[in-house]
Amino acid sequence: YHPRIAVTVDMIATGTDVKPLEILLFMRPVKSRTLFEQMLGRGTRVVSATELRNVTPDTTVKDHFVIVDAVGVTEQELFDPQPLERKRGQPLKKLLESVALGVDDPDTLSSLAARFSRLDKRLNDADRAQIRTLSGGLDLRDLARRLVDAVDPDKPQEVAAQKHGPQPTPEQIAQARAELVEAAVKPLASRPDLRIFLLDAQRRSEVVIDDLNPDRVLEAGFDPQATERARATVESFRRFIEEHKDEITALQILYNQPQIGGALRYEQIRELAAALRQPPHSWTTEALWRAYAQLERDRVRGVNARRVLTDLVSLVRHALQMEDELVPFPERVQARYAEWLAAQEAAGREFTPEQRWWLDRIAAHIGVNVDIRPEDLESGEFLQKGGPLGAKRALGADWLQLLEELNRALV
Repeated sequence: YHPRIAVTVDMIATGTDVKPLEILLFMRPVKSRTLFEQMLGRGTRVVSATELRNVTPDTTVKDHFVIVDAVGVTEQELFDPQPLERKRGQPLKKLLESVALGVDDPDTLSSLAARFSRLDKRLNDADRAQIRTLSGGLDLRDLARRLVDAVDPDKPQEVAAQKHGPQPTPEQIAQARAELVEAAVKPLASRPDLRIFLLDAQRRSEVVIDDLNPDRVLEAGFDPQATERARATVESFRRFIEEHKDEITALQILYNQPQIGGALRYEQIRELAAALRQPPHSWTTEALWRAYAQLERDRVRGVNARRVLTDLVSLVRHALQMEDELVPFPERVQARYAEWLAAQEAAGREFTPEQRWWLDRIAAHIGVNVDIRPEDLESGEFLQKGGPLGAKRALGADWLQLLEELNRALV
């Protein structure tokens, strides 16, 4: 038996050509004009009389094809497909301001959806968490999805059908469209803090590169304006520490450490970094380090080194004049580790090569993460060496006390 009916959902795959096709039966709505015309094109294929009779013996020649429209495709408005980004010339700030002022046309909403989709790929976990907090539980993908639904010509009918049955009225469809638009724009229009954060996140994640107008170096060195900007940044950073020393946990510990000491944690450094990134300052560790390097070239080390989050500890200590030199935190930890080893040797304490393996890597971990805890040994190269049990076997029964000793001595 050779079937005479071919069924396809949306479109037949590219490269498939059914030349003897004589009847097209539409059984599902099609909104796209281009898609509809491509479907019609399946019936326009030319076939020889011999090949046609091999499929349909009682015919002679294919000189027409028949359209059976069972769902009213030919009676409804068709849309030309458009790219999601429709306002390339408008910056994100302008699009967000338009939404805040009540603009909800499809081009604006669609362009915002495209910008959000691109921006989401460049965000870190802290940024995503902040967006969920400011938006009331929605992440950037949720916001983009709502915007896409608001401009999708098929979505209102689908929503109306779920509420009112398979044949909603035009009024019900219009009401569903209005609800979709309101759900898409309300989180943006009613939350100025969210709009500000999105703009700040975009500024931090985008770098504009001009390929058409290459620069030519006229003079190398720090110009007076850049020096003044660096000085303003350093002074603002010091004021920030003074103003927030009682609010941010990391600053509380670092500010009072000479008097009372304190156990600094990586989570607290991350909290400080998030506060520094907030407008109007939008500071990063790299920007602050460059500012100090421009003003104090002889007292700043590791200018070209890759910055880590714990370098904020060195920046705060230097700003508070606790340390004369601005040294990358991992480098400072390694110097203190060398002093600690020398003190242990002077006290007659010796370590085996296996113990040194653990101690060296614990010191390196503290340099990047500001502290080490027993659970940190349950991953990475620590785990390959046996994790906490391996540390206990190598360092002895008092290995937990040794971890705390290193936390205090190196930080």
